[in-house]
Amino acid sequence: MKYSNNYLFYPDNKALERAVASSIDMLGEALAETASPDNRITVADNFLHTRGNFEQHRFSVNFLETARQALEGSLTDQYREQGPAGWAATQNNLGNILGALGQQHRDVELYEKAIQCFNHALEEFKRETSPFDWAATQYNLGTAKQALGRQESAPKLLNASVDAYTKVLLVWTREQMPLEWASTMHQLGATFHAYGKLLKGNRNFQKSVVAYKNALTGLDADTEALELTATHNNRGAVLHHLAESEKNPERLEEAIKSYDTALTICMEQQLPIHLAVICRVNKSTAKAELAELTKDLALAEEAADDFELIPELFHASLQPLCLKHCEEQLKKAQLLVNALSSKG
Repeated sequence: MKYSNNYLFYPDNKALERAVASSIDMLGEALAETASPDNRITVADNFLHTRGNFEQHRFSVNFLETARQALEGSLTDQYREQGPAGWAATQNNLGNILGALGQQHRDVELYEKAIQCFNHALEEFKRETSPFDWAATQYNLGTAKQALGRQESAPKLLNASVDAYTKVLLVWTREQMPLEWASTMHQLGATFHAYGKLLKGNRNFQKSVVAYKNALTGLDADTEALELTATHNNRGAVLHHLAESEKNPERLEEAIKSYDTALTICMEQQLPIHLAVICRVNKSTAKAELAELTKDLALAEEAADDFELIPELFHASLQPLCLKHCEEQLKKAQLLVNALSSKG
């Protein structure tokens, strides 16, 4: 079946941020200065937190390529012999840099090289001797396989991503590392969601809902506002698709509540306005779907009003594809209103 179009958020990739920071330290003072971002002018970015798991907010592709070359050049056999743990950590950093480049270029080979780097790191980081480094590397491996699996619509990669994240939870427990545990649960939710869309099966959607629900228990609006918003929004997205698969209005009502909670947190915590707009678009899309499923004229009229109002009020905050989506949804909602009105 064809699922409704909805929009996901991707929290900051802390491992990528650390890889970039380590790379700057390696480049030397002159190159580090050229790598520094220019923050003098604020430019609205309506794609921020929507591009994928390897979204890199501050630096250009040129910097990432320079960092890649520096990291690759440092990975000598001598380095491995003298400091295997440092060599493995550098493999992790290089893998994240390659993942960011792979995402920007949609390049399968770069993703595969990133996966290879993480596997190299696991040759040195063992669960028995370096459990936390092992878990962090498994997390990186899961993230790269998830990203490539989504891009290539590859169930085997998504299944492998689930396996990697499941291993992480053996070490990153809720009691000892609550934020890392919640982040892993979030990524499991995202992977099960993508897996479910490919396999057209409710079981993976249901696992995704549970994983996101678990993630919510480890997050706080005051300290992890973006992560919490993303989890509510993304849980709404999978509930939305599960509702369509089951033809279940109660699931759609749950999805609407999740989107609404994400929207509320966005506004209260003053996150970028385009994220709040996306939550609102998702919520209105689910309302329109619920109106069609229940043949509710009042709800159909409400959804049509939403899709007319959103572009008028927030045109500058809408991505082009999201604007197109709103226009298409408006036409669809108006047709539904006309059809239901004629029957009444």
